[in-house]
Amino acid sequence: MNSDESRRAWLQFAGLVAGGIGAAPAALLGQVKKKDAEGDEDEDVSPAEDLMREHGILKRVLLIYRNIMGRIDAKQDFPPDVVVSSAKLIRVFVEDYHEKLEEDYLFPRFRKANKLVDLVDVLKVQHQKGRILTDRTLQIAGSSSIKDAAGHASLRNDLHQFVRMYEPHEAREDTVLFPAFHKIVSKHEYDALGEEFEKKENELFHGDGFEKNVDAVARLEKQLGIYDLSQFTPSV
Repeated sequence: MNSDESRRAWLQFAGLVAGGIGAAPAALLGQVKKKDAEGDEDEDVSPAEDLMREHGILKRVLLIYRNIMGRIDAKQDFPPDVVVSSAKLIRVFVEDYHEKLEEDYLFPRFRKANKLVDLVDVLKVQHQKGRILTDRTLQIAGSSSIKDAAGHASLRNDLHQFVRMYEPHEAREDTVLFPAFHKIVSKHEYDALGEEFEKKENELFHGDGFEKNVDAVARLEKQLGIYDLSQFTPSV
């Protein structure tokens, strides 16, 4: 997807933000100023913290997918619109922006430095597979087949494959790829990339990306009744 297509995809998706469906991510790299929940400016966020909290958005969507899978297994009803909204958030936030930055700015530098090339190759293939699964999820969840048993089985299989791949995928990026990145670029280049990504975020998403995505995921969790964290505390 080229830059114009990515921008069009975002503009189409942005109209859904006001309705509580999705939003934009924070900057991928570099120490940049962030805002807290009240809109006040926080201290600089380190690259590691920024990357980890962006992946936190993805983790919460994976939990939504797991909830849908559980409902299908138990033959319980589930709201198809939550599946569609979650998949659209994955498409815009994870695939068309976050992963695009990784593919355009991180992966080539690792290949040039001849570092973690095997890992980068696997991550790139998994990005491609994830996009196929998201296409299928959107197609099934948005069609009449979502109402029958065969549609439920197909959707459950696609969600399972997505979750099964992305849980280790993001864990490997958090613990191996991202910590190694600052070692293969100079501090000047590292800081410059941070500014470049912040500029891209502002151009495409008009800032406040992290906060908007947290709010969007929270609304989806509330629709499923899984927002209250205390419900997951075991009785031991």
